[in-house]
Amino acid sequence: MLLVGGVAVAGVSLGISIGPPPAPRVVRIRPANPGAGYVWIDGYWYPNGNRYRWHDGYYTRPAYEGAYWVGPRHENGRFFEGHWDGGHGQVSHDHRWDNDRSHRDFNHNEHDGDHR
Repeated sequence: MLLVGGVAVAGVSLGISIGPPPAPRVVRIRPANPGAGYVWIDGYWYPNGNRYRWHDGYYTRPAYEGAYWVGPRHENGRFFEGHWDGGHGQVSHDHRWDNDRSHRDFNHNEHDGDHR
């Protein structure tokens, strides 16, 4: 913690305390790319309550031009969500998109506003 001009400033790190996820599932067949500008995101485990839930791999467009996917990770006993990152900052993946194919990740820019 650092005290600057009477105001405390501390770094903030967000993560979930949970054991490590299971090994990733092996997927042998990847569906065809739906079009130009889409990228493949490998499947991954993410915490759901007190257990992990599998998120299938999927095609999506980056949150904004030049963004790249930083996959979720388990590090030092903590889980960190995957997110888009780049010159315009971080954009979190929203798991609410997962349950409705019409709002699946590859359509989220149309439904969630412009992330630039």
